[in-house]
Amino acid sequence: MIERLFKLKEHKTNIRTEVIAGLTTFMTMAYIVAVNPAILEAAGIPRGPSMVATIIVAFFATFAVGIYANRPFAMATYMGENAFVAYTVVKVLGYSWQTALGAIFIGGIIFTIITILKLRSWFANAIPVGLSYSFAVGIGLFLTFIGLNDTGIVTIGVPGTPVHIGNVRSPEVLMAVFGILLIAILMVKKVRGAILIGMLGTTFLTFIFGIAKPPTQWVSLPPSIAPIFMKLDIVGALSWGFFAVILSMFVLDFVDTIGTMIGVSARAGFLNEKGELPNIEKPLLVDALSTVLAPLVGTTTSGTFIESAAGIEEGGRTGLTAVVCATLFLGCLFFAPIFTAIPPQAYGPALIIVGMIMISVVAKINFQDYTELIPAFFVIILMSFTYNIGIGITAGFVLYPIFKLISGRKKEIHPGLWVLFVLSLIFYIFYPY
Repeated sequence: MIERLFKLKEHKTNIRTEVIAGLTTFMTMAYIVAVNPAILEAAGIPRGPSMVATIIVAFFATFAVGIYANRPFAMATYMGENAFVAYTVVKVLGYSWQTALGAIFIGGIIFTIITILKLRSWFANAIPVGLSYSFAVGIGLFLTFIGLNDTGIVTIGVPGTPVHIGNVRSPEVLMAVFGILLIAILMVKKVRGAILIGMLGTTFLTFIFGIAKPPTQWVSLPPSIAPIFMKLDIVGALSWGFFAVILSMFVLDFVDTIGTMIGVSARAGFLNEKGELPNIEKPLLVDALSTVLAPLVGTTTSGTFIESAAGIEEGGRTGLTAVVCATLFLGCLFFAPIFTAIPPQAYGPALIIVGMIMISVVAKINFQDYTELIPAFFVIILMSFTYNIGIGITAGFVLYPIFKLISGRKKEIHPGLWVLFVLSLIFYIFYPY
């Protein structure tokens, strides 16, 4: 029954592979259960209820994309958008978190409508193949940078030297380096589940050597979600002064979702010869509905996680991977102490290795054609150097049609790309820097 439901034979996979892939994806992004509430607490959203909201959205979205779209994508509350709400919208601009959630709800409704009308997939299919591959490469480097920074191998520097190497003599960094080598060796030896085994092994060693604290309890009852449930302020978000914030969050979510979905799919081999993801409307609809759900239960924008690439590298090719991951998220409601105990020394090396694998598609970018190379290059570097996937993707949408136009190759520009061009320009104009 499971094989027929997820079409495992058609995708040349099996239950064991999909389960390992689901476990791997979950392990690389389980941190969101603890990190998202910690970030949103800065906006005044209480941590306990926020954790429950994070889990509910992750379960709903990931389970739905597995069952409805049969894709190995994991969805949860976006990193980046949560920080934007907490530190920019609330801390700097002075709006309430309730108003910010109201803006996210409005964006989710708009996403749902344009997805049903197939406008969103039209935009997705307007993305040139070269840009699609640059998304994958950029996401790979972005994952690598996150892993390097979280593990302390690379740290924040000083003016003139923005980043520098961490203290390689510290136990934390040495353990992270060990984790990278362990996963790499297992991969060289062609051991199935190399990333998952490496993460579990490194986690165990961090407990033994006192680098990370093991969970003090195994089971806990979830806190009440009542303090944040249905507390969004839609009317406040409709004020003209909030327009720039709504536009910024809308564009970030719009391009993050499409870019991540296309980028991860490029690595998985899901794209057709035109660089399009078949039946993209299904995962996009799940993304839209999860973005509607998120502010209702009390958290920020939801969408496809780049960590989905970890499960794909382990062989995950169907929705069963997502269902396994979603089930584990649901378990976090009662076993959160266990999953939140996974240290960065364990999940960081996995992100670095996955990033290494994802950049392989850079070979498919046409380096001889500068109208293709220049936009792709800026997509890749700006994703990492601005620490924002949306910034890199919108840069590509602006530069690609410009260079095609000045080279006299206007016919290569899909009409939908001009809309993305205008939307990206507006984004840069109104973004609350």
